[in-house]
Amino acid sequence: MADPADNLRSFLRTRASLGPEDTVVWWTGKVHAQAPGENHRTLFRFEGFNIGRTEEVPGGYRFLAREAAFYQDPATGTILDTWTDPDTGTDCDVLHVWNDPVNMEMLLDGPRGPWRAPVSEVGDDVMWAQDILLAYPSPLPVAEYPENSADDTYRAAELFQFFCRRSDLDRPELASVPCHFSWVRLSPWLPWMRRGARPGGLVFHCHGTKLGGYDELPEHLRKYVAEHNPEYARAPEAWSAPNVTSWTYFRNRHAG
Repeated sequence: MADPADNLRSFLRTRASLGPEDTVVWWTGKVHAQAPGENHRTLFRFEGFNIGRTEEVPGGYRFLAREAAFYQDPATGTILDTWTDPDTGTDCDVLHVWNDPVNMEMLLDGPRGPWRAPVSEVGDDVMWAQDILLAYPSPLPVAEYPENSADDTYRAAELFQFFCRRSDLDRPELASVPCHFSWVRLSPWLPWMRRGARPGGLVFHCHGTKLGGYDELPEHLRKYVAEHNPEYARAPEAWSAPNVTSWTYFRNRHAG
């Protein structure tokens, strides 16, 4: 898939859809703590979804999306309201992921140059990779948020792999093809964990799949969304910016 247009369309058919319908991907996994001189520890199960839709624009596409994800008890899978830090005994209110929007613009000739998503093929297996390495001024400066932030620069890595079949991509009548994926995230402690400048951070390790629609999400997730943020049952209707992250969501919730 050396041709940028073919590469872009194939990636979108894998990750989302070229059609107008909402696309839902679901994931589940675990969140581990790592800190110098300490054994790794599993803190949470983590389950969530992204719901979005594709719009064609001059020179490429836009993907309009929002996503929700929930920190769960590592033993029972119950969605948590509070969490007790096992090291300090501090009781923390859990702030789940309610990120709206999480939009993407994918252009054949964008600000970073010609489009090309890294891809490998072995037999009928097609494997896409996205390594998103982040470093930018933190939305939570340490001077203002000493309990919630360890650095004035936010540093993290989001590592995705998407898997599909060449035999599906070779069917042009399919606007969307079946897809499974994995996701690893390396990040600082979450702001709501109130760990401040304590050394260490988190490893998120999840796997997931593209669903046939919102109704295919597990019932307990649909119930939780209906009770807390029912607009997450559908993709955004219009493009907006900037994107929301766990850090900006925390800041906005605690503004003033």
